[in-house]
Amino acid sequence: MTAKSAAAAARATVYGYPRQGQNRELKKAIEGYWKGRVTADALHATAAELRRSNWQQLAEAGIHEVPTGDFSYYDHVLDTTVMVGAIPDRHRATVDADATDGYFAMARGTQVVAPLEMTKWFDTNYHYLVPELGPDTVFTADPAKQVSELKEALSQGLTARPVLVGPVTYLLLAKPAPGVAADFEPLTLLDRLLPVYAELLADLRAAGAEWVQLDEAALVQDRTPAELNAATRAYRDLGALTDRPKLLVASYFDRIGDALPVLAKAPVEGLALDFTEGAAANLDALAAVGGLPGKRLVAGVVNGRNIWINDLHKSLSTLGTLLGLADRVDVAASCSLLHVPLDAAAEKDIDPQILRWLAFAKQKTTEIVTLAKGLTQGTDAITAELAANRADLASRASSPITHDPAVRARAATITAYDIRRSHPYRARAAAQRAHLQLPLLPTTTIGSFPQTGELRTARADLRAGRIDTAGYEERIRAEIGEVIAFQEKAGLDVLVHGEPERNDMVQYFAEQLTGYLATQHGWVQSYGTRYVRPPILAGDISRPEAMTVRWTTYAQSLTPKPVKGMLTGPVTMLAWSFVRDDQPLRDTARQVALALRDEVNDLEAAGTSVIQVDEPALRETLPLRAADRPAYLMWATEAFRLTTGGVRPDTQIHTHMCYAEFGDIVQAIDDLDADVISLEAARSHMQVARELAAHGYPREAGPGVYDIHSPRVPSAVEAAALLRAGLEAIPAERLWVNPDCGLKTRGWPETRASLENLVAAARTVRSELPAS
Repeated sequence: MTAKSAAAAARATVYGYPRQGQNRELKKAIEGYWKGRVTADALHATAAELRRSNWQQLAEAGIHEVPTGDFSYYDHVLDTTVMVGAIPDRHRATVDADATDGYFAMARGTQVVAPLEMTKWFDTNYHYLVPELGPDTVFTADPAKQVSELKEALSQGLTARPVLVGPVTYLLLAKPAPGVAADFEPLTLLDRLLPVYAELLADLRAAGAEWVQLDEAALVQDRTPAELNAATRAYRDLGALTDRPKLLVASYFDRIGDALPVLAKAPVEGLALDFTEGAAANLDALAAVGGLPGKRLVAGVVNGRNIWINDLHKSLSTLGTLLGLADRVDVAASCSLLHVPLDAAAEKDIDPQILRWLAFAKQKTTEIVTLAKGLTQGTDAITAELAANRADLASRASSPITHDPAVRARAATITAYDIRRSHPYRARAAAQRAHLQLPLLPTTTIGSFPQTGELRTARADLRAGRIDTAGYEERIRAEIGEVIAFQEKAGLDVLVHGEPERNDMVQYFAEQLTGYLATQHGWVQSYGTRYVRPPILAGDISRPEAMTVRWTTYAQSLTPKPVKGMLTGPVTMLAWSFVRDDQPLRDTARQVALALRDEVNDLEAAGTSVIQVDEPALRETLPLRAADRPAYLMWATEAFRLTTGGVRPDTQIHTHMCYAEFGDIVQAIDDLDADVISLEAARSHMQVARELAAHGYPREAGPGVYDIHSPRVPSAVEAAALLRAGLEAIPAERLWVNPDCGLKTRGWPETRASLENLVAAARTVRSELPAS
């Protein structure tokens, strides 16, 4: 096929779309269902209307082929677990009794049954539910969701493509089920899983699917020869099926590397690849394997993970090069648009000129359609769009928001002295023990306490002018007083003020730093019904004034026990924002670290003896390819040490991480040189404690004994058992007792009961220790 005919075949498509609705209708319906205020029928009706609205928006924008099956009530990997029948035994009865309740029980747990483990989806802030598999796992096809949603789209007269998690990625994301040997490899179940996928594909074809997309995102990571052989076998067998739709195998988030030849040779009809900046090497790799003759290529040239407008000229150049490398070239975002907010046009408080720099999901679909039109009809057909795009890019590049000479001058003066503590850990630990006088197995929480409806109402009333600042601050003071009083009564050793004044652990700081933009409606799913509004890191960063000192100092005035100062670390401030793409991340991290360093120093000067700088995103932001990790970890750990390096030896620096695979970064955790680290461990059964011990981690650690992402209240016996498991890896003089994460999303009744049980467990286990 000639380049001209390939261009004529260009179509616009996406892999997925935000699920929540413009006003988070899905969140409200699901949480209403959990509370008994919304019936199952009403919940399903809301979901159906959101799907219909999404497809209509895409079709009206000019998207030629809409995705189906990407919609989820909680998580698309959990949906895949249901689709292939891999229900854990402990949840089977609940699922059989009521599919909807059983689904949510797997996600959230019940008072008597633990949920599935949850961790991050590759290097994003989206959380998925980890499949639990073992040698006895029996897969059975359940095509109901995929088939019904495909039929819904087809009934609207749309061209639709079901999107499924691919079989290889599904197994690579899985872990051994509880009670299964830790060295069990779920990928050994591939031959058992492929017939189920074959059945699903046949059912989708019968329902009217011309194409089905199989997402194999795991293939952009470093893969062993055995894993690549598994991919070869999977797509050889699926490709050989006679009763199936055409297959589009998709990868995203990075370069596909050694997996490209495997997929290029596979008997499938198409590949979808990421061609944005982080995966630009895919272009050269595709040329090196001789392109995709006879196949469809879906080119992800619009960044699906960030919110900056596309450089249309650059993308058209890439697409033009690709025309000679495939039978047909279509245009898409680099990944599902699940990772960006819905519509930038809803942001009325952002300067209109700056707003033109931004592209949320709706704007990205317009960019995709424009590029497909330009590729098909030539640049003359999109002259006005190209001119406007060029002007918007130039406006951003020349804006004073993006360049602050004072910030850049300060960053240029950083020395090695600034990025290390003044004393080694052993000396600091002795000084801190003498200063803080804490017992063995000290108890604390991670920082936030329940964000009640009253607190949210108070913030809304302040924004709307229904109460004044004095009235709002009185409400915050009262809440802090209640939180401190409860912690003292419960017997916790190191207290927190509860963060009632904070809307989000990143947004709260972003709103007080120069260079950041906040959105009002920029909601993005983090997990389940938890949505966040990532701020936009638009320019150079500085801190005009103290951000946390006032409320931390007030809390400390209410108690003789130490109260932690609570900050969000520089890497997490980047990872949970939409970061600028016009300078290296290392430079941005240094700017944020310097602003936070000022806050740390002010907290210490105000009498705060324990300061926690959270870095839950350190593992999440780890590059997917091992070759890229050393450089990242060097600047990421340096940024943390720059934040914390200026304090006295008797000031105890904590950090916190949660819901990630920590074993990959134990050395980096060590390199942070924090005095204490708290980590998620309850769902993973103290795995991280064993990983720290195997590394020889020399500092204090608090592997969590209370899973805060489930509504169930762990008993004191259960918490004590986890604590004893932690003691098998970490000696008592270095072991802390704490929840997995902050308590913002929990209710007060379960929080009180759980923390009282946590303290009781610590006292029980403390009494079992040999006398010193």
